[in-house]
Amino acid sequence: MNVLFTIVVTFFAGMGAGLGTGFAGMSAAAVISPMLIAFLGMDPYMAVGIALSSDVLASAVSAYTYHKNKNLDIKNGLIMMVSVLVFTVVGSYLASLLPSATMGSFSVFMTFLLGIKFIVRPVMTTKEAMQGVSAKKRAIQSVVCGVCIGFICGFVGAGGGMMMLLILTSVLGYELKTAVGTSVFIMTFTALTGAVSHFAIGGMPDLFVLALCVVFTLLWARIAAVFANKEEPKTLNRATGIVLVVLGIVVMGFNFLTK
Repeated sequence: MNVLFTIVVTFFAGMGAGLGTGFAGMSAAAVISPMLIAFLGMDPYMAVGIALSSDVLASAVSAYTYHKNKNLDIKNGLIMMVSVLVFTVVGSYLASLLPSATMGSFSVFMTFLLGIKFIVRPVMTTKEAMQGVSAKKRAIQSVVCGVCIGFICGFVGAGGGMMMLLILTSVLGYELKTAVGTSVFIMTFTALTGAVSHFAIGGMPDLFVLALCVVFTLLWARIAAVFANKEEPKTLNRATGIVLVVLGIVVMGFNFLTK
């Protein structure tokens, strides 16, 4: 019974995380962590480590799918990734001075609001409009935005993926598919760094739960990424918005249960 219950919990956790990753570049930590804590009674630090591990392959497969469909900006993604990784450390240090509950609530609420934004005001930027920005200006923008994203990602914990998507679409003017593709590309490396550090500090996790979360998240992320790359922008905006709103509500509910 315990094994079956674990499989059911990790299946739905992986489904939510995978859909969030494939559609919107959302961090699996926002979905998997609260579910593992609420239903399996897992240590929060270890739950985040498992969630970040699930992020790695799911983000990598999603990034590959977006790249195959020419919806990934690798050059500026690499520039932004370096800035994100460096300033995540700065944000993490400052975060240690504030209550973690407050930071987590901000992350989840932002997911919910971003979902509403995509439904009400869809991102309709085209690739032609994106190409109107010079390479030098785009590189500088990537550095500056990477600094902001890294700082906020380290400061609020889970939610870096959402912050990347918001800045890529609203500030840098990326069209939605390229924004998500670039976001999951960056998140592959940030999640790997986070997972390794979590397990190095906290020890090895429950390998059964880890394997289930990784497989289920990977499966649903692949499904979501394939669907996202085939759909028209308007449909994709609505689908992404609905997924984020639902996940935001569900995660807020789980956070309430764990208090």
